[in-house]
Order: sequence, then C-alpha cells, then structure tokens
Amino acid sequence: MKLVWDKIGERLFETGVSQGVVYPQNAAGVYPLGYAWNGLTGVTESPSGAEANPVYADNIKYLNIISAEEFGATIEAYTYPDAFGVCDGSAEVAGGVKIGQQKRSAFGLCYRTAIGNDIDNADYGYKLHMIYGAVAAPSEKAYATINESPEAITLSWEVTTTPVIVTGFKPTASLIVDSTKVDPAKLAALELILYGNVGVEPRLPLPDEITTVFASAAPLALALSSSLPIDSATAVVVTSNIVLTFNNKINEENVILTTAAGVIIPFAKSWDVAGKIMTIIPNANLTAATAHLIAIAGVNDVYGQTLAPVVRKFTTA
Repeated sequence: MKLVWDKIGERLFETGVSQGVVYPQNAAGVYPLGYAWNGLTGVTESPSGAEANPVYADNIKYLNIISAEEFGATIEAYTYPDAFGVCDGSAEVAGGVKIGQQKRSAFGLCYRTAIGNDIDNADYGYKLHMIYGAVAAPSEKAYATINESPEAITLSWEVTTTPVIVTGFKPTASLIVDSTKVDPAKLAALELILYGNVGVEPRLPLPDEITTVFASAAPLALALSSSLPIDSATAVVVTSNIVLTFNNKINEENVILTTAAGVIIPFAKSWDVAGKIMTIIPNANLTAATAHLIAIAGVNDVYGQTLAPVVRKFTTA
C-alpha cells in the first residue's frame, strides 16, 4: 500500500490537561481513594535514563549497555486538594492548622489530555494518563503583593516515581489509555473505577487490573432477546404493559407505540438496574380489539453497537 501523508481526519494533535485526580498510596502499596484536583494547569512528563554506555574491546566499539529508565514529572496548579497535603509533607495538628517538613506520602495521579484532528478539533478523543509511585519534592511558593496587575500564585512540584509490577513486562510508573483505540464500554468501566459513582469510591487500579478490564471477551452482538406481548399476539389485555428485553446494556433508544392506523400512544418507560429490560407503561388503557405496532429504532448499546430497526405487532382483546 502506498503511503499517504496528511489525509483528512488523520492530522492529529494533543492538547490540554483536565480532570486531575490524586490518589494517596496506603501502606499496602495500593490507591484506595481518589480526590478531584481542581486548578490543575499542567503536567510535564520527564523521562530520564536509557542512556547508552559504550563498551570497547579489540580496538572497536564492542556494544552499548543501556542504563535504567526513570519516570519523573512536574505538576503545576493554582491549588491542590486537602488530601494532597500528606503528599506535600504537611500534617494537620488541629482543625485548619498545618505544619510542614513532615513525611511525604507516595501518591498516584490520573489526568486527561485531549486528542484533536482537522475535522473535530479537540473533540476527537482523549487520553487518560496514570502515574504510579509518585513522590513530590519540596516546592517554592512565591507570594507577592496585589498590584494593578494581580496574578494567581502558581504552585509547582517536581515528582519522582517508583515503578509498579506489570505481569509479563518490566515495571512501570506510567500508563496511558487512548479513547480512540479502545472499546468504549471497557473505557467506561475503567472510568467508573477511576472517578467513582454513587456508592462507589474512586480509586486508582494497578496496571494488571487495567489490563484485565481491556482484555475481557468481546461483547455479544446487540439483539432484541424478547418482547411481551410476543410478535403477532392476539387477545392482549388492554391494561397490559409492554416489556422489551435486550441482551446488552442499552445506551439510547427511540421506541414508539402506535395503533396500526398510526395513532401515537403516549407512555412512560422504566429500565431495570442492568439497563437491559425496558418496560413500556401506556398512559391509559389500550384501545380494545385494535392492532398495535411497537417501532423499535435508534437502539445503541454501551459497546457502540446499533440494532437494526424492528417492528412488533399485537392485537388487543
């Protein structure tokens, strides 16, 4: 295949930093709780090492021995969450009273950068960046009087890291997930872990757990498993609800209930906890001795799959 440069839609770039979360590390080396980092303005990743150390023999360059690689970063922000205080060497001795020069706890960090292209600008996708085993060095804080051109104080931390174990690979302190290249449902599952939900605390999973999330089996092809009343049913009770069951969790749908003559029947709807069973509850009793149609269209599941439009028919008693 002949190479083509600068194709439409492939002129990619990366920009921005947002949705920072800090996860203090506990004594077991895991990151059980995350805190939103407001005011995060920049993360500069600074890998180092991997330098060639030449070895000479027989009057020639015999080989290169590559030094170990390390991962560091610089974090910049206007402020930081209170939970980051223990990572910045401070301790609270009383409510609102803190002292410095204390033990610095390790932490994990997650933040997001935008992926853009020539069509969608910065809305093409995003990358999730995760940093493990981070320790922040003491940082300078420069305070100045307010004048005719006031500026918010920018805080900065130099970060070093200790890599964590990754099965089958060398230990690492950084991991990146590209939203444009992974299964949307699996990405959503990871973000549920990272950001939490009602009744679910946010936490930073280790690389092996993240690998498990994305290595799970491919989803089933989206299908309408069943419908009640069944297709072409007769003598259906006019007080009946309609139940549609899908095999995957549904993200969006557009279901319309009408008579065969085209009269639209308004209804309420509800979903089960798993998001697979939709119950249609007509606002009033159905018309007796009348053919009805259920037009099922616009159905997409959490895996990004689309169901072809389906029509089911039944007749009331």
